[in-house]
Amino acid sequence: MFKKFLLGGIIFIFLVSAVSVAISAIEKKKNDELYRQVELFSDALAIIQEDYVDEPKPKDLIYGALKGMLAGLDAHSQFLDPDTYNELKVETQGKFGGIGIEITVKDGLLTVITPIEDTPAWKVGIKAGDRIVKIENELTRDMTLTDAVKKMRGKPGEVVNLTILRESEKKLLEFKITRDTIKIKDIKEARLLEDGIGYIRLVEFRENTPKDITLALDKLKKEGMNALILDLRNNPGGLLTVAAEVAEKFMEKGKIIVYTKGRKPAQNLEFVSRSNQPILDIPMVVLINEGSASGSEIVAAALQDYKRAIILGVTSFGKGSVQTVIPLGDGSALRLTTSKYFTPLGKEIHGKGVTPDIVVKEGKIQLISAKEALITKTQEVFEAVEKKEDTGAKDNKVEDYKSDNQLIRAVDVLKALKIYRSGK
Repeated sequence: MFKKFLLGGIIFIFLVSAVSVAISAIEKKKNDELYRQVELFSDALAIIQEDYVDEPKPKDLIYGALKGMLAGLDAHSQFLDPDTYNELKVETQGKFGGIGIEITVKDGLLTVITPIEDTPAWKVGIKAGDRIVKIENELTRDMTLTDAVKKMRGKPGEVVNLTILRESEKKLLEFKITRDTIKIKDIKEARLLEDGIGYIRLVEFRENTPKDITLALDKLKKEGMNALILDLRNNPGGLLTVAAEVAEKFMEKGKIIVYTKGRKPAQNLEFVSRSNQPILDIPMVVLINEGSASGSEIVAAALQDYKRAIILGVTSFGKGSVQTVIPLGDGSALRLTTSKYFTPLGKEIHGKGVTPDIVVKEGKIQLISAKEALITKTQEVFEAVEKKEDTGAKDNKVEDYKSDNQLIRAVDVLKALKIYRSGK
């Protein structure tokens, strides 16, 4: 018996040793390959420094190499020089100069995620999904996100020219946009619509968002809110931690909001709801569209998975990767994709988006007065509308939501849910 145990122990040690040797061999092979490639880079660097027609600055060479290295990984990873890194820090605080669009690279093309409401891009008619073909007559085919942002940023009052491909209309559009100082309010609107239905329009997830949405919810509750519409249309995201803090305000404590997966164990994170006083007792609808991305998709997906809210609209953008900003010694930084995030039920959002429970395409409802409704002849109806006779709603901001077909459908859904609950 002792010999059997001894033999078994020897075999076990041998297997462990064999596995360790195999792993070491694999790691050595990887390192050898890396060192060979680094040597190739070093040789190229030396040749450029020695033979290029003009003597290049070492910093320019290294910065250029880093930009190319990060751009070759994916559309969201990038090298940030000190100026760009400082711009990023200012941007997360909610104020920066430019035209007011969120962009990414999708299908190899520079693509608008969403225009930010009430910014120059929004006012001239830029739409989510537009492909930016040219910036100042320069083709964007090989342009990085960083370079594109820099070209569109500038002093307020200056003009930037964009050539846009709008695939839905199958034509190129020219836009002349005057830059302005972009100031972002996280919450664009917070009010009661009708029958105690609250409405919050959240346009970005930034540092002050949790505090702002708490104040908005408290205000609506005091006014008698008994149902809620959370509007995340054209919300491009923002800070991951902030999105989780928003979601937990409507979820039971201890529930997974979102989790991330990366190559390292440290990148595998779970965000769990911690709110001691979540709002659980009122029905809820979340509005999304193709301009809803990243953080807004996290919130919508979490509330959908737990059946805490009905998701209404059209499929969201599908940006589900996590970028970590890693500062470097000279004031520059790496913006590196380190993981992807998944919904509580394990669904991947990246490249797929969040599919709404109720699909309602965007559109406007033409409101007419009772007098106009009695007109039977089609031509007379159009003439009445063109004369812009008093509709009883056009000059009343409290009623203007009734022209938004997605929003009015959300109101109808909540009314039905309240009737069902009262009967039950």
